[in-house]
Amino acid sequence: MARQAATLSPRHSRGDGCDASASVGRLAATRDLTLRLAAPLSAEDMGAQAMDDASPTKWHLAHTSWFFETFVLTEFLEGYEPFDDTFGYCFNSYYESLGARQPRPKRGLLTRPSLQRVLAYRRHVDLALERLVFRGVRAGGALARLLELGVHHEQQHQELMLTDILALFAANPLRPSYRPSRSRPREAPVEAMRWIDFPGGLCRIGAEDGAFAFDNETPRHDALIHPFRLADRPVANAEWLEFVADGGYRTPSLWLSDGWTTVDRQGWRAPLYWERRDGDWLEMTLEGPQPLLPDAPVAHVSFYEADAFARWAGKRLPTEFEWEVAAARAPVGGNLLSTDALRPLPAADTWGGRPRQMFGDVWEWTASAYLPYPGYRQPQGALGEYNGKFMADQHVLRGGSCVTPAGHMRASYRNFFYAHQRWQFTGLRLAAEID
Repeated sequence: MARQAATLSPRHSRGDGCDASASVGRLAATRDLTLRLAAPLSAEDMGAQAMDDASPTKWHLAHTSWFFETFVLTEFLEGYEPFDDTFGYCFNSYYESLGARQPRPKRGLLTRPSLQRVLAYRRHVDLALERLVFRGVRAGGALARLLELGVHHEQQHQELMLTDILALFAANPLRPSYRPSRSRPREAPVEAMRWIDFPGGLCRIGAEDGAFAFDNETPRHDALIHPFRLADRPVANAEWLEFVADGGYRTPSLWLSDGWTTVDRQGWRAPLYWERRDGDWLEMTLEGPQPLLPDAPVAHVSFYEADAFARWAGKRLPTEFEWEVAAARAPVGGNLLSTDALRPLPAADTWGGRPRQMFGDVWEWTASAYLPYPGYRQPQGALGEYNGKFMADQHVLRGGSCVTPAGHMRASYRNFFYAHQRWQFTGLRLAAEID
């Protein structure tokens, strides 16, 4: 695909009544990064959909523009003319209050509008955003907050673009690669798992006041946490291989009832994207099939698998509150999208008495159901559908992955998926009681 440059550029707003200028630089960089992530793909790549949970890249490109058009431009830019009235049906994701939409499992059927028209839509929206934020609009902080939300929303879709294209290429018998293979990380012996004790107590949980956070990270509240022990790193591929060799996928007593039903029905025998070839284990990556890295965190496992492994190891998954307390000892950084590895890697730092790889590499399953915090109130309007209506039958994950954009992660961030889902870079870290 020929790269289409974004029209937004980081300048300062002249309006003295709007504080949106603080978000302009991030907005421009984020919109541009989305196009750069799509650049290695063909038009055919961007129109296909691997499965019901995934979406075509073309849809992501359009939906993120629809989000700004719907929630920012129509609200704040006087005289704004929508690009195409039919796009609301095509590119609305799940906002019931905004009307009917294309069913998610059938987004791959949207061969029209064409990729060229979707890219023209992005340019139309970017030009309008530029007019809005640089003409000076007296909107208090409302515009700035919506621009910030739009940036974080687009960063979520940047991660989804990469995981969805990985799912697509893994389903292709040619096993294509998103980009050429780079130098293979040097293998090292898997270090023994170390354990860190935490005293527990009454702990503050949730987003700090002042910084950006999604509504599901609030309100900040106290949680009673019993003393616990947490592994210093995520579970590694080599340790998962031991689970496989020991019959982990063939032992019903290790599994939750729904998990065993899923394993039996789906025929799971290893993490998603693992395959055995000539006696060696390979893993499908964004660089095509690659030899498994024994000392890298295991990825693409469901909650059911993570829970079964923890039982097999004689441990358990941490609660999301335990995870957040432990994350306070770790810097927010690591193998995120900005490192450009595009796959989980072995720990870059040596043991220093604190948790490692808390951020980046893999989203870590917790034992916690995705539920509202005490005192949570779902926001009014269509944006109230962003998080709150999904607070049932899902599980919380923490920490980000190797394709989570930099600047998008924080200790209070709550991701959530259904227990059977594993196309994301999802892994686990073990926890235990203190004897």
